[in-house]
Amino acid sequence: MTNNHISNKERIDKHIDTLAWYNSTPTKGITRFSYTEQDRKAREYLLDKMAELGLQITQDSVGNIRARLEGSYSDAPPVLTGSHIDTVRHGGKYDGVVGVVCALEALTVFKEQSYIPQRPIDLIIFVEEEGVNFGAGLAGSKALVGTYTPETLKTLVNDDGVSMYDGAKSFGLDPDTMGDHLLKPGDAHAMVEVHIEQSVVLDTEKISLGIVTGIAGIEWLRVEIEGQPDHAGAMPMQYRKDPMAGAAEIIATIEETARSGALPTTVATVGKILCSPNVPNVIPEKVHLVVDIRDVDPAGIETVTRMLIQKLEQVASRRNLSYTVKNVSSIGPTTCSEKVVDALEQSAKKRGIAYKYMISGALHDTAVLAGITEVGMLFVPSIHGRSHCPQEYTSIDDIAKGCDVLLGALEKLSKL
Repeated sequence: MTNNHISNKERIDKHIDTLAWYNSTPTKGITRFSYTEQDRKAREYLLDKMAELGLQITQDSVGNIRARLEGSYSDAPPVLTGSHIDTVRHGGKYDGVVGVVCALEALTVFKEQSYIPQRPIDLIIFVEEEGVNFGAGLAGSKALVGTYTPETLKTLVNDDGVSMYDGAKSFGLDPDTMGDHLLKPGDAHAMVEVHIEQSVVLDTEKISLGIVTGIAGIEWLRVEIEGQPDHAGAMPMQYRKDPMAGAAEIIATIEETARSGALPTTVATVGKILCSPNVPNVIPEKVHLVVDIRDVDPAGIETVTRMLIQKLEQVASRRNLSYTVKNVSSIGPTTCSEKVVDALEQSAKKRGIAYKYMISGALHDTAVLAGITEVGMLFVPSIHGRSHCPQEYTSIDDIAKGCDVLLGALEKLSKL
């Protein structure tokens, strides 16, 4: 492995700052949902940069982008690297974008130095990773590997009642042809993604890089609890069928089970609640919850799910409520490839950059691709662990170190 591939910090910083301009909430962090005008402008900026490099650019029927640096063996399965550019509401400017910009910078450095890899290297940008628009995370990567079909996309509906299928159509895409763009086993040699840590470990321990050895699995459950709407003042307490009070019991049970009734690695969150009719002087008729359960061990997810169902049955019976539970997104835990981990480790050692092995509690598109190729991830620090918020920050020095290590790993992984 050569050691002369060095990233350009100023160029990386400029890309990140430019992408942050494409934002629908400029005074409240970064909000860039898939298939919006902000998404379109961010894509156009990146596509222009890819075209300037002479990369071979393709976009599939749901909007996943691939830009190829051709290798000397053009028929060899490529190495993939990249991330996503969609954000949560009022998020930060580094989540996802760092992986895309590092991938773009890596291919830029290779082009500048006239380096031709043996295998092709594809920069990949996944659509709808966050899942905040259409209610299902990793939707773009799941469409790419065939887990989602056009019919699936029709069931993923945002708060405005628009499905991901119709959103893609309005964006000028043709989701009916998803089957023509599938990435199948054998189509890729490896996938490596650079990402901010989104937690406090690297920043607290003052370590520049985390080499990920495993990614937690996740389950999203949509719970609907239905009661009876009545006057908030006139209806006596003993006669109420209040789904909000029932939801409060459910939420408390989810937290308690994840904290002390499952495994030390289990986490669970209720981060979204919708109430109908949502007025102060009416006992609600319906409450919708989205439950997020994660663990590197499937047993932890199963424990919280089982306890949730049991508690729902008890609460519904005692309070005269009804309920439904729907699994809207699920993916099992991922073990990262020894080959990719070794390539990242060797690159870090050759550059004298400190690192540690880590588990990712956050889920990433890389986990979806584990079903069709060997995968790995590299973390850079999140200052004070902040992420999915306007205060999200990672220093350009740490991002550049991550990019330098990515360069070495891509060089190694692209060899036949």
